[in-house]
Amino acid sequence: MQISIVIPLLNEQESLKELHDWIVQVMQSNHFSYEVIFIDDGSTDTSWETILELSNINKNVKGIRFLKNYGKSQALHAGFKTAEGEVVITMDADLQDNPEEIPELYRMIAQGGHHVVSGWKKKRYDSVITKNIPSKLFNWAARKTSGVKLHDFNCGLKAFNNKVVKTIEVSGEMHRYIPVLAKNAGFSDITEKVVQHQARKYGSTKFGAERFINGFLDLITIWFVSKFGRRPMHLFGAWGVLMFIVGLGFALYLGIDKLFLNPLGRLITQRPQFYIALTAMIIGTQLFLAGFLGEIMVRSRKNDTRYNISDKINL
Repeated sequence: MQISIVIPLLNEQESLKELHDWIVQVMQSNHFSYEVIFIDDGSTDTSWETILELSNINKNVKGIRFLKNYGKSQALHAGFKTAEGEVVITMDADLQDNPEEIPELYRMIAQGGHHVVSGWKKKRYDSVITKNIPSKLFNWAARKTSGVKLHDFNCGLKAFNNKVVKTIEVSGEMHRYIPVLAKNAGFSDITEKVVQHQARKYGSTKFGAERFINGFLDLITIWFVSKFGRRPMHLFGAWGVLMFIVGLGFALYLGIDKLFLNPLGRLITQRPQFYIALTAMIIGTQLFLAGFLGEIMVRSRKNDTRYNISDKINL
């Protein structure tokens, strides 16, 4: 199979049939072998019933239904786990991503040899104040922190070599940073393509301004995990030892001063250096223990179930 199209969705009943017909038209005109995997992330409308209808018409349509809303990252994880195509393409279900981009994205992976191709919505139809400006700031911070030179981390339209999606683990709210996860896993050939952005046709956006706050927090998380996720002692242990040495240095200074240099001076507990030494040694010990416990957790953790599936179609 050439292409797997993974589409996470939440309450998008109005757009699903139109999106499906558009994708089928593109696939047939380019003679691609394909599958379309819809992941219903706990919709409360008739999205799942629409997916059932589409699967009866087109056997290339597959579906996964979550028991409740677990988030886009979990939906993508389930889709990646199922995808069989040589190239895996993700897109949103709100018709803002153009299926006409799929053939070129496929060629950039299959023939161009890229590991990841990320869409770049250079011209957007979103609100300038609430989305465009915050998005530019967010993408700038993401580039500086991750070292991945992409203009649009938030674009849902992306293409991946199948090996990439079978290797990386998308969890929490890390769907924005899949290219960063791919880079950390060793897939270095990451590029981008300018894609057409379309105004939302049905309903309203499911994401508010809080997604940018969450995005910055996730950025800090992924930076930490990429550098110290498998070796937390290197961070916490190093800082713990440094703080303990600082505290011990102050304690030795106070002891020598009191015993040999100025035995009749102020009580040790009346000197600020005493509290600096005490605080530094306590913090150092706590940081060291945090690193030690982190190492134990890394070595003993097991893969937890991150979502529950209630139904499947054609899988």
